[in-house]
Amino acid sequence: MNALNHLEKVVFKEDAWPVVDLITVLLIPGTIHLKAQAGKNIIGFICAEENLFERNASITTVGIDPGYRRQGIARSLMKSIEERVTRKIIRLCVRVSNLGAQNLYEELGYRKKRTRQRYYADGEDAFDMEKIC
Repeated sequence: MNALNHLEKVVFKEDAWPVVDLITVLLIPGTIHLKAQAGKNIIGFICAEENLFERNASITTVGIDPGYRRQGIARSLMKSIEERVTRKIIRLCVRVSNLGAQNLYEELGYRKKRTRQRYYADGEDAFDMEKIC
């Protein structure tokens, strides 16, 4: 848990989830969580939720250690989670300033559906993106 908490803070800085939220997301029924490792070190993670009351799946977090970015790890994690999700529609949110992530998601078939105003703690907007599988 300490390694995941540390990586969460390195990847997301001010947007990092508190440790209690990380524990919760790992324990909630209907969540799928995967990690990427280099040796014994966690270098990436992804989590998707298939809530019983929603007809869509949501990718709630994707994070790659900055030293391992641009190596296909996020793409691999995304494809792996998509193989495990049983819902026809998958949604996610991404910062409007995160062009690298947006490009990856678009290459994987996600499309921008709407903008969420002031979604992040610092006031930045987010794009809701969606893929129909």
